[in-house]
Amino acid sequence: MARTLSFLLLLPGLCGNSISGGQPSSTNTPGDLNYELPTANYETQDSYKAGPIGILFQMVHIFLHTVQPNAFPEDIFRKVIQKMFEPSVDFDKVLNYEIGIIICALLGLLFVILMPLVGYFFCVCRCCNKCGGKMHQRQKENGPFQRKCFAISLLVICIIISFGIFCGFVANHSVRTRIKRTRILANSNFKDLRTLLNQTPEQIQFILAQYNTTKDKAFSDLNSINSLLGGGIHERLRPSVIPVLDEIKSMVTVIKETKKALESTKGSLQSLRDGTAQLSSNLTDVKASIQRSLSDPTCSVHPASETCNSIRTSLSQLEGNLDLSQLPPVDRELNNVNNVLRTDLDGLVQKGYQSFNDIPKRVQHQTKNIVADVKSILNSIGSSVDDVTQQIPIESTLSKFAVHINNTESRIHRSLHTLEEYDSYWWLGGLVICSLLTLIVIFYYLGLLCGVCGYDRQATPTRRGCISHTGGVFLMVGVGLSFLFCWILMIIVIVTFVIGTNVEKLICESYANRKLFQVLDTPYLLNENWQYYLSGIIFNKSDIRLTFGQVYSDCKNNRGVYATLHLENRFNISKHLNINEHTESISNEFENLNINFNIVLLDTAGRTNLEDFAACGIDKINYATYLSQTGKHPVKVNLLSFAYDLETKANHLPPGNLRQSLKRDAETIKMIHRLQIIPMEQSLGTLRQSIKTLQHISNGLMDRIAKILTSLDSAQNFITNNITSVINDETKKYVKTIVGYFEQYLLWAEFSIREKMVSCKPVATALDSAVNVLLCGYVVSPLNLFWFGIGKATVFLLPALIFAVKLAKYYRRMDSEDVYDE
Repeated sequence: MARTLSFLLLLPGLCGNSISGGQPSSTNTPGDLNYELPTANYETQDSYKAGPIGILFQMVHIFLHTVQPNAFPEDIFRKVIQKMFEPSVDFDKVLNYEIGIIICALLGLLFVILMPLVGYFFCVCRCCNKCGGKMHQRQKENGPFQRKCFAISLLVICIIISFGIFCGFVANHSVRTRIKRTRILANSNFKDLRTLLNQTPEQIQFILAQYNTTKDKAFSDLNSINSLLGGGIHERLRPSVIPVLDEIKSMVTVIKETKKALESTKGSLQSLRDGTAQLSSNLTDVKASIQRSLSDPTCSVHPASETCNSIRTSLSQLEGNLDLSQLPPVDRELNNVNNVLRTDLDGLVQKGYQSFNDIPKRVQHQTKNIVADVKSILNSIGSSVDDVTQQIPIESTLSKFAVHINNTESRIHRSLHTLEEYDSYWWLGGLVICSLLTLIVIFYYLGLLCGVCGYDRQATPTRRGCISHTGGVFLMVGVGLSFLFCWILMIIVIVTFVIGTNVEKLICESYANRKLFQVLDTPYLLNENWQYYLSGIIFNKSDIRLTFGQVYSDCKNNRGVYATLHLENRFNISKHLNINEHTESISNEFENLNINFNIVLLDTAGRTNLEDFAACGIDKINYATYLSQTGKHPVKVNLLSFAYDLETKANHLPPGNLRQSLKRDAETIKMIHRLQIIPMEQSLGTLRQSIKTLQHISNGLMDRIAKILTSLDSAQNFITNNITSVINDETKKYVKTIVGYFEQYLLWAEFSIREKMVSCKPVATALDSAVNVLLCGYVVSPLNLFWFGIGKATVFLLPALIFAVKLAKYYRRMDSEDVYDE
């Protein structure tokens, strides 16, 4: 334990002079960086498990707690360490603490004193034919019952003694293998300590290597300044710019649709005018032809006259139904729109888009020099981190520790060879003791076996069989051996009991519940001039609160030696890894950033173009008249129906020229419908659709363009007035991202050096192995189990020999017996 503590105290040399700072809440860096310091895999288990034998150890611990329930005597322990313990003054405290152990020891001494005396007098008494020495047995009515009770009682006691012997054998077997286990445990601990020393340079190199990873990420972001910084500025302006440009672009489409609709309207009007004139001429010719046909004499004869009159009456329907004079031409509006289209508004909008989308390229072009300067600063930060790690004299310190570990390991292995020889004596002595008790209890078992199996109820005491008699002899041999050796066994039990119990309670139990550390951490205990002993040794400043309990707990939790030993009091790593010192240089470089943008969303020509379109006049077209006229049929009557009706009426006339003439006129009307009416109907439909399109476009056109111009002015003013603040805000975000990588890296590096690097867990494990496993688990626990088992067996030898003496009388062959007259 002392060597392990010495090793723990020497560990500060790993950090030369020391470090400080608070623990960061996270070791995750911005972006996709994630640092994880490599950790070692140690062989030695954190906790000791005794295995199945642990149940027996726990049983002993329960007994010890019953015998010695008092708390750890901290005051007495402190006085012993300070050499201020005075037996005359502190005797009562010691007596009060050790009262349970003292009582048990006194009872054992009483057993040691009385058993030889009782054995001596018992032997003399038996030799004088007293105390059952006379080979005569009185016949009693309850004799069979007593014999059975004695046999059962002796059997139960023998079983209890056997369990005690079993505990002794188990404990003794543990002694035989503990040197081998100790050697394995020592090798494992030394291997872990070497792993700790070998891993330290690797951890330092890993920390340095992670700076290159961070720098590469920062360089990647610097090389992508067009998409990160430029893209950020672009996205900030996008909600104000893109909707306006999209509206203007959609207006270009509207202008083109307007021109198309006006051209369609003009063409349809011209087609309708030409068609209407031609239709009117053809209808007049058809009417004249029909009237000439109706002048035939046949029409004056009844009943043909009625048919002719009916035809003559319907001729008034053969007239045009359209009044195109109400539809004004759209030439002026079309000319206005053509004038608007002479300006390439679409090209002007694309220039606005291009001017806005060129922001990332301009940012990259205007920041070349600053990016180069920032990269130089980042390279210098890596040199600073390397300088800090070089200040730690790691190589020389590790070599010293390696020598210390090698020397300690050599001494331990040499000692193990000597201890192995002593352990063989210990094991041999334990084996003799357990074998002696086993021999005694075997005699009892043989006596019971022979006595019970060879007993004949019909045989008188003088005629008992040989087997029964042999059983009685075995019992008496067991009694003799019990008297001969039990007091010697009790002396061994008392000595091991006193030693094992005190070591268990004062060292093992106090180490497990940390009471021992609390005592060692008492101010001015180990050195009357030092408040805290560890800080006095390490820093020569005893007022720094550094305690054994805190150091052990931190090492147990796998903390780094820097934080565990509070080495910030000698070497402040936060000062050497000053984040602000490095990040301020980066921020200063970006403060000199001067990015100039000249973004024009739409120039004056484009603006005028929109205003001209708004004033093109399509909103003044009389759409109601157009819709009214285009909703009419070209002729007052359906010519196709009229022609079929004329044919029907002609068929009612007598055959002759009149009928044939009217049929020819009907065919002419059909041809007019096919060649003129159908095309005119199509032109009317086209004109109606074009008018609806123009009506839809003109509806709120002035307000829409005014709104677009207002939004354009607002967006342009926003860019002009706020571009500088947007650039500054996005630059700060960008700088924060770049700086954030290194802030997080430096925080992680500081945290790793403080909390993770040179983890002292193997030291705490070595201390646990020395005290909890080796001393308590391999030595004290088997020792306590040994005296517990042997002590139990020895104590129960007393009732066993009593019942054996009583029972032997029923199994042995007597020299005389009671005779009764009939």
